[in-house]
Amino acid sequence: MRKLASSLVRNGGFAILLLLIQSFATAQAPTPAAALAFEQQGRTAEAVRVWRAVTQANPHDAGAFASLGLDLARLEKYAEAERAYRTALALNPKLPGIRLNLGLAEFKQGNFRAAIVPFESVLEAEPSNQQARTLLGISYYGAKQFSAAVKHLKLALEAEPANTQLRQMLAQSCLNAKEFPCAVEEFRKILEQNPDSAAAHVLMGEALDGLTRLKTRSWSFSARPRSRPRKRTFISELDICTGSSINTLRLSASSRPNWRSIRNMGRPWHT
Repeated sequence: MRKLASSLVRNGGFAILLLLIQSFATAQAPTPAAALAFEQQGRTAEAVRVWRAVTQANPHDAGAFASLGLDLARLEKYAEAERAYRTALALNPKLPGIRLNLGLAEFKQGNFRAAIVPFESVLEAEPSNQQARTLLGISYYGAKQFSAAVKHLKLALEAEPANTQLRQMLAQSCLNAKEFPCAVEEFRKILEQNPDSAAAHVLMGEALDGLTRLKTRSWSFSARPRSRPRKRTFISELDICTGSSINTLRLSASSRPNWRSIRNMGRPWHT
């Protein structure tokens, strides 16, 4: 290259030399096509390096940041993927799949509270998105927002009635939310599939005990003489079960969902 440049300079070929320099620089510049080629070859780390260079050269390219996040997630670098997705979202809130992928990045880090907002946004735009519905229910469960978990896990199970992990989470969510009839029904279904589960038997006992106390206290209230009219005639389960030990129940290891497999269930939306 040096000999060619010297020859061109001696012969006054400055214009040709400039053209060659520009062509060489263009050939070396990072491009989305180069990153996609690395992805197709399964060379994800190289694709990440190219996407980083593309985003540095084009800091307003939302698609490049989204693609960077996707490849970082493939390398299980979820915190970095989350930052890339948030940048892409800020640049283009309408970018397809970006909220689902952001939720997945938070979810796979175990940041369940942070995952709720993007999954809610996906469902608001796509109420039939079963993946977002399931992940939202699990995120509420992981964030210990059990009443909300019950709502979404019930809907998720309608589409996947044989999913044992989801049923376990629904049963425990019902129990912790003091929705005892729901808990009894779900633990009954679990015991039908696995009658030897000691943990399920124990938790079924807790659910039945809560249901019995609910009925007993409701009857005692309705049978009690009234000295004056009451403004409220309905008692919710949350009212009458305050102070129950169920909230602090420590579950055995066999009754806990397998979080490793659960975190791997989400598939990112490919750009």
